[in-house]
Amino acid sequence: MTGNGSDRVRFGPFEVDLHTHELWKYGTRLKLLGQPFEILAMLLSRPGELVTREELRSRLWPGDTFVDFNHGLNAAVNKLREALSDSAENPRYIETLPRRGYRFVATIQPLSATATRPAPTFPVEPSAGIPQNSPTSAGPSLNLETEAESPSSQVPDTRRWPRFLVRAGMVLALLSAGAILLRIVSGGGQGSELSRPVERLRPLTMPADSSGAPAFSPDGNYVAFERRGTRPGDAGIFVKGTESDQMTQLTSNDDDCCPVWSPEGRSIAFSRFADKGFAIYVVSADVGGEQKREAERKLSMKAATYVLSSASAAERKLDTSGVTPQHGELDWSPDGKSIAFSGDAAIFLLSLANSTVHRLTEPPPLSQDWGPTFSPDGQRLLFVREHQVGLPDEILVTPATGGEASRILSEPGKIAGPPQWSFEGRSVIFASNRNGHPGLWRVSVDTPDAPVPISDPATPAWSPAVSRRGYRMAYTRQTRSLSIWQMDLSPSGDKQPRVLVFSTSQTDQGPGPQYSPDGKKLAYMSDRSGTMEIWVSNLDGGNPFQLTAVGGAGTPRWSPDSQVVAFDTHKAIVTINLRGGAPQTLVRDSSENVCPSWSRNGKWIYFASSRSGAFQVWKVPAEGGSPVQVTRQGGHAALESLDGKYVYYAKTPSPDPEIWQVPVEGGPETPLALVRPGTWASWQVVDGGIVFVGPSLGHKAVLSFYDFAKHHTTTIAVLDLVPFWLGATRDGRTVAFDQPGREQAQIMLVENFR
Repeated sequence: MTGNGSDRVRFGPFEVDLHTHELWKYGTRLKLLGQPFEILAMLLSRPGELVTREELRSRLWPGDTFVDFNHGLNAAVNKLREALSDSAENPRYIETLPRRGYRFVATIQPLSATATRPAPTFPVEPSAGIPQNSPTSAGPSLNLETEAESPSSQVPDTRRWPRFLVRAGMVLALLSAGAILLRIVSGGGQGSELSRPVERLRPLTMPADSSGAPAFSPDGNYVAFERRGTRPGDAGIFVKGTESDQMTQLTSNDDDCCPVWSPEGRSIAFSRFADKGFAIYVVSADVGGEQKREAERKLSMKAATYVLSSASAAERKLDTSGVTPQHGELDWSPDGKSIAFSGDAAIFLLSLANSTVHRLTEPPPLSQDWGPTFSPDGQRLLFVREHQVGLPDEILVTPATGGEASRILSEPGKIAGPPQWSFEGRSVIFASNRNGHPGLWRVSVDTPDAPVPISDPATPAWSPAVSRRGYRMAYTRQTRSLSIWQMDLSPSGDKQPRVLVFSTSQTDQGPGPQYSPDGKKLAYMSDRSGTMEIWVSNLDGGNPFQLTAVGGAGTPRWSPDSQVVAFDTHKAIVTINLRGGAPQTLVRDSSENVCPSWSRNGKWIYFASSRSGAFQVWKVPAEGGSPVQVTRQGGHAALESLDGKYVYYAKTPSPDPEIWQVPVEGGPETPLALVRPGTWASWQVVDGGIVFVGPSLGHKAVLSFYDFAKHHTTTIAVLDLVPFWLGATRDGRTVAFDQPGREQAQIMLVENFR
């Protein structure tokens, strides 16, 4: 495909197999699927030459495909550039020729068609019980052979990315694995370990079933974790490969937690809560036959994720010689001879040879030691000392054989999960809620007074795990997804809210549901594809498709003929036709331009803008033109009445805004005293009035109807929470609104974690 008969090429730190559609960076496989990879393949087939947009269209977007080609191509090229750490402004690999196409500009090195991809090489510190440069017998699917570091393949990418690409969503909702970049804060001086970038973040498990407490296998290719599924029997200890969609279930007890691997990768120890304390068990890791079972399951199942039950995994309870573990967290010594646990307020070491127990720490009164973690060389043991008299938590280290403990850090927040050594033992990674909710921090052993955050400060994260090989970190992340709910307000309706679209967003944005005027479609916001975009579905939420691909879209509003959707994105007001064609940007400048809506005759689009200083309502011709100011005393989120006589709007974007009105042709701006929604988006103009939701009756939310003719407000129903968004059909008999789903925990995987 490259003109020389080879399907394998290399450029920079990347290697591509055009036959198997695989991409690697420094030996680590990256996920690049579908059109982004096909574009890369076309560019690599003609290095240095122009590949036109029309050629890409004919190859990747057949004529009968219902999609906006320009938008789709731009989005696919952006995803490709993200995978290659490239930029359009300063291209190292893909150069844009404006309005013409793209050209691959890097030097390509063809590889032998028969050559095999070299396995990634990572440094591993010697540890007792695992001979260097010799394989271990961990079974066919766990390769624990120690490898030498290759300087040429271990040069990290030190460019700082502004944020992580975050991909999350339910199996039902997850359509593609996007990438959201997460900034890592540097510390410890230039060139220090703490300033190295976290390059790539992706979910290892989906939030449909809560999972946590990750633990890496010795080779870094598998993760054991605790899981709480939604179906009976879907709870216990599970194992999942870092490059696999499958999970192997090892136990089926709801009270199992805190797995750790044996150093040769054959067994997993875990804790089980019972009788006011914990017991320690060991079970076979049972990953050797995963590939065979995968093939068998694929013959009969078509789900995106397979759960493989382990019938051969026999549990064995360990004798702790009368010392009852009081915490579930464990660690297995690198020499394989002992398991450390917390019991009677101290850290103990259980010998696996004769079940003797040796006390390692001596906490002061009213204190408890927990969370033991062996250093990579097995010589030291990290643990948390928690005080019960108002003193801060501490992270301490003691010799693995016992002795005086020394303090690494006094932590002002509560520590969430056992602290972890970095892979080479020079720093400590831990979780703390010092900023309000659990987040990940890193501190150098040499400079313990200067911890730096290494996770998104807006997303709770705890229980970190660091692989000894493979440059990976995993942690538990908590999300609370938003869903679209619907309520039937017709005379025959039961006024019971029901889920219409499940899990549209893993953030507090969205979904902004809007019914089309013809009553056939639903538009809403969702980040299920990786970024917040506009989606359109049937009225019942079925057959959804992504309408936009702009990397951040919001506030969808339908045209009167139900064929065009207006939305805001990056300070711009844009329209897009469901029948295809390029999006049309109506307003874009340095001011904030948000919240579009259509006039009833379809000739104008209202929007809120800060161009005059404070937010005011403006309008712009639907075909494009100069904006016209509508309000002078403040205005936001305007909606025109169905008879086209008045424009109603929220006075400010603040909570509990007043709703005001102004004649469409201009005139006095006056308030509607009886309409006070909870947010600027939790109200809707319908036939004869306004439906809105506002707080009342304590913490409840009241859905009300304001009658234009009678100037009277009537209570319709009571909701559990005030939604941010409210949509309604033109007749006001059906409403849609957002409500948070249950809190969910999932495991996130960080690749190239140094």
